[in-house]
This record gives sequence, C-alpha cells and structure tokens, in this order.
Amino acid sequence: MPVAHAAKTEPRPRKGIRTRESILRVAVDLASVEGLEGLTIGRLADELRMSKSGLFAHFGSKEDLQLATTKMAREIFVEHIIRPALAEPEGIGRLLKLCHGWLSHVEGHVFKGGCFFTAASFEFDSRSGPVRDAIADAMKSWLSVLERAIDVAKKARHLKASVNAEQFAFEIYSLAMGANWALQLLDDKTAMSKARQNILHRIKAVTTPSCPTIKL
Repeated sequence: MPVAHAAKTEPRPRKGIRTRESILRVAVDLASVEGLEGLTIGRLADELRMSKSGLFAHFGSKEDLQLATTKMAREIFVEHIIRPALAEPEGIGRLLKLCHGWLSHVEGHVFKGGCFFTAASFEFDSRSGPVRDAIADAMKSWLSVLERAIDVAKKARHLKASVNAEQFAFEIYSLAMGANWALQLLDDKTAMSKARQNILHRIKAVTTPSCPTIKL
C-alpha cells in the first residue's frame, strides 16, 4: 500500500471519510476507463459535478489523487477477490476461488473499464515514480497471494510436490491478464470462458489422486 504521510494529523471526521471513499470509487471507475494519467482533479470534478476547490480539500495534487485512487482500487480488489477466497478451506478450493474471483470481477464489471490493475500496469510499466511503484506493489502482493495458495494446496497434497509455486502463479496471472486484454481490446466475449478452461486445464494437470474434484 502507498505509505501514509508521516506528519501527525487530526482524525478525519467519519462523514469526511465516507465522502472521500465515495469520491475515490468514482475515480477508480473513471481511471479504469480513461487511464490514471487522464485522471485529474479537474476531470474528476466534472464527473462528480463538484468544484475543484472541493476536491483540493481531499487531494492536494494529481499525484495524490492517483495514489489514493490506486489504494482504493487495491481495497476493492481485496474486498471482491481475496477476502472471499480466504473464507474457503485451505487447499485447492481456496486457489480455485481466487482464480474464479479474478475472472468474475472482470465479467461483473467491478471496475467499469475491466481490471483496473491490468490497465494501470500497461499504462505505467515503462515509467518511474510513486504511482508506478504503488501499482507494482499491488501486483506483487497479488502474485504472492496466488503463490501462497499454491503452496498450501501442495501441503494439503492436492497439488504435486514438484509444482513450482512462483512459476505456476505467473502462468495463472498471465492467462487472466491475457483474457482481460482480449475482452477489453478485441471485444472477445469468449475470453473469460477460454481463460477458465485454460486455467482449469493447467491446475488439473498437476493435481494428485487425493485432490477433491475441481471445477472453475
């Protein structure tokens, strides 16, 4: 997550927190469609029909707004994908829930423009600075979640001991990102279905005889 400012500040009133969260949820949707670079205080003010001065009370600069929007997108990602999966028993079920959640959040338009982080990754991958670092940190954390789920499934003897968790997480991640690209850019309505089949095929190829029946 982006690091909070070190300076001590007075606690933000609850109403102010709710207002800020509402603003950022609109900002996330806007950025998922138009890009983080196109997200300015002026553009967001127009979208919200607010004054620029009203938004400056929440965000002091374009970069502050971009960082706050990225943090909110990360919280939404956790809310819709990671937290539900952690409610599943450890093992293959949790791994499948993570994969299903990622694909379903794209299909269900949790972010208006598809996967926020896929779009942001392509937009900032060749740049430097705090925004790029925040996006990279979120994606590294997501890969780590997948790796841990794979390792746990191995310990549960649902996946073969020979499976390299880092490599396998990368494969799943790449298939999902590719599906988002095909859906958003090529308008391939079958992209998510193809990704499900491919991910399920890869997982089935490394399951053990003691693995429960799986579907995605």
